[in-house]
Parts: sequence; C-alpha cells; structure tokens
Amino acid sequence: MPRRRSYDQYCAAARALDAVGDRWTLLIVRELLAGPRRYTDLHADLPGVSTDMLAGRLKDMEGAELVTRRRLPPPGPAYVYELTARGRTLLPVLQALATWGATALEEPRPTDAVRAHWFAIPLLRALAGTAEGVVQVTLPEGEFHLRVGGDGAPEYGDGPAGTAEAHLRTDTATCRALASGELTLAQAVATGRAEFTGRTGGARDPELAPATAPSV
Repeated sequence: MPRRRSYDQYCAAARALDAVGDRWTLLIVRELLAGPRRYTDLHADLPGVSTDMLAGRLKDMEGAELVTRRRLPPPGPAYVYELTARGRTLLPVLQALATWGATALEEPRPTDAVRAHWFAIPLLRALAGTAEGVVQVTLPEGEFHLRVGGDGAPEYGDGPAGTAEAHLRTDTATCRALASGELTLAQAVATGRAEFTGRTGGARDPELAPATAPSV
C-alpha cells in the first residue's frame, strides 16, 4: 500500500501535492516522460537517490495511478516502469517548473550531475513555433530527441532518433540560454553557438541555415 501522507486540505493544489509533492517524484516523472525505463536505468539517471527511496517512490506512484510496471517479453525478460495517461499529463507541470527554474541555472556546481536529456523539457518550449517534427539534439554529454509542432503532443526521448527532420548541435550553456529566453535559436545559430540543419516551422528557414559549429 502507498505510504503517502495527505495535507488533508480540500484544495486542488494540495491534492496535486499529495500525489507528486514528495522528494524525487517529479524527477522520476521527468525520466519516464522519455519512455519506459528499467529500475536500474532510473537509478543511474537519478544520481543521489537511494535504492530504498526509489523503490518506495515507485510504489507510491503506482498506488496513485501515475506509473505502471510491465514485464518485457523474452529473450531478456525484465520489468520496466512507464507513465500512465494521467502521469503523462504532468509534462506541462514540468515545463512550467523548468521555465521558472531556468533563470536560477548558472554554471554547474562541482557536485552537479548533468545528463543531456535533462535539457529536453525546457527545449520543448524554447523550440515551439521555431522547429517542427523530430529534432535530434547533440550535446557534449549525449543525445536526445524531441517532437515539436504538428498536431501531436510534444514529447521527447533519450538517445538518438531513428529518423529526424532536423538536427541541433550545441552545448549546455547555450541550452540554458535558450531555455531561459536569453537567446533565440536564430541568435544561437547566427553567433556560432549552435548548428541547426533541417526544417523549421514546416519549411527550411534561411535565417537558420547551418553556421559554424560551436566548440563542444
């Protein structure tokens, strides 16, 4: 049974925090928005969480119907965790949090872990209206891909895309500037801080023609 405590307040915000307000819960959602993950993969991409804490949070999230556990078929049977439809509706919540927190990101602290796909959520909003389709993003720390524009909901995944309409190569400092609104994609390309190739807004944009690749 879930070990969650309630605020016992008849308030929509309090009810939401009853479900996702515990430490690590929203960061687990962040990881699972990229697709189903095995427990070991979740633990690897949530540095700092103990195995007991992660197991407890996942159990609580299953009880709250945010997460389900599914067994993969042979030949390598294993369990994966994935978000329910209700869990996936937390993407706008994380986008709002990322927008609010972007201005607090300065240079990484010596103790900070960094994963490339952690920049996916803020970039979804930063690229909205600029790019369209699947965009593969390459950072020094790794690759991830986004789906923006069109009729479907925005989404992202860890690792390279099978096929992509556009490619963005840049660095974490530029991603941070894009996320906070300090820099637009066109400005990043024009100043050589990013290289972008592919479609923008459904067609190739001459303002975003490939520029000198940044040092990454």
